[in-house]
Amino acid sequence: MAGKKDYVNSKVIQNREQIEFHVKEILKLVGENVEREGLLETPARVTRMYEEIFAGYEVDPSEVLGVTFDEQHEELVIVKDIIYYSQCEHHMAPFFGKAHIGYIPSGKIAGLSKLARLVEAITRRLQVQERITSQIADILEQELQPHGVMVVVEGEHLCMCSRGVKKPGSMTVTSAVRGEFRSNPALRSEFLALLKS
Repeated sequence: MAGKKDYVNSKVIQNREQIEFHVKEILKLVGENVEREGLLETPARVTRMYEEIFAGYEVDPSEVLGVTFDEQHEELVIVKDIIYYSQCEHHMAPFFGKAHIGYIPSGKIAGLSKLARLVEAITRRLQVQERITSQIADILEQELQPHGVMVVVEGEHLCMCSRGVKKPGSMTVTSAVRGEFRSNPALRSEFLALLKS
């Protein structure tokens, strides 16, 4: 994850040899020649990739927001177009897209970069998009106790684009609505309009 410290999955590092062995076995089982030049380093590359893409397991998402600031701003705050990459827990295929977060502070604000770190902590693990959306909203509600939270997540899922129904370009959009956003349609509309600007 970006920031002061780049996280990696320490369990992958501890189990490097086993993971490389099993990747090699999978390659054999699908009919590949694991001795050909292009595949010689593939088990090691896959293992190094797992260190990064599963780094979210090293982070407690509820601790990512860290230090909050007392601020009497009680108007809408939005961070949009937070790019994320994740892995579908059903097929272990990638999915990726953008997360948009809005909240109305009630005396506490988080550093803006912390919202992007929260998205990374939640997405860098085996996931489903619906859970990502809810977890972001729930953690913001729990840690900041804002008047309201709204999260919209867009995703393109390779398990749907490159296999199965094979519909590339299909986008999945999920939302989570908490507090004043749930009871105030005008506020939801303002958030959605600002996402388009």
